[in-house]
Amino acid sequence: MLRWCVPLPRGLEDLAPALSALPLFPLPQTVLFPGALLPLHIFEPRYRTMVREALETHQTLCVTLVTSALPVDSHGHPEIARVAGVGVIVDHVELPGGRFNILLRGRARVALDELPFEAPYRRARAEVLVDEPGPVEPSDVTLLLASASGFAALVRDRDPTFELRLPKEGTPSMLADLSAHQLLLDVRERQVALETLDVGARVRRVAEVIALQRLALSPDRGDMN
Repeated sequence: MLRWCVPLPRGLEDLAPALSALPLFPLPQTVLFPGALLPLHIFEPRYRTMVREALETHQTLCVTLVTSALPVDSHGHPEIARVAGVGVIVDHVELPGGRFNILLRGRARVALDELPFEAPYRRARAEVLVDEPGPVEPSDVTLLLASASGFAALVRDRDPTFELRLPKEGTPSMLADLSAHQLLLDVRERQVALETLDVGARVRRVAEVIALQRLALSPDRGDMN
């Protein structure tokens, strides 16, 4: 069940100016989690306009997963997930021809109510979603960290430049989100993690999927018990 939050949680008040008509950036393989950093190259004219307008106002964008390429309206827009990640542009470089390289920092989960289309890009009324209250078992967090560390080691065997970045004092919610952002291979599983507001369930789900990935990709499955 979605838990809407009005007024905004402490620390997210700066998002308020953007939420009544939040710019949407639909992407087919990308999910933005709170706390995650996401670099993006912006080249389509409509999204160049979107970024420029965001930079001139609230610096806020919503990355929403394209769930089907089939058009859902007369404008040919694809279907998108209704739970998405909202982020703030924390760095940008304008390139020749009006293109941009931007860096988004994820700030919150939001539920979207898409507005009537106004060219050149889609917008939605957005409501911030908050985690469901409830305990998280320390053993589940320990299992998540062990699974994440083990899979990260496997990734480093193939790509020595890879570094798993998890805060030492991170909350269970943050650890699950950043593990999902960095380690989950299937975008559908990343979307499931984004939509799971029960933190204990999210921690367990992310840990389980990472463990299964490690099992599937391990060069010696006999070591996996």
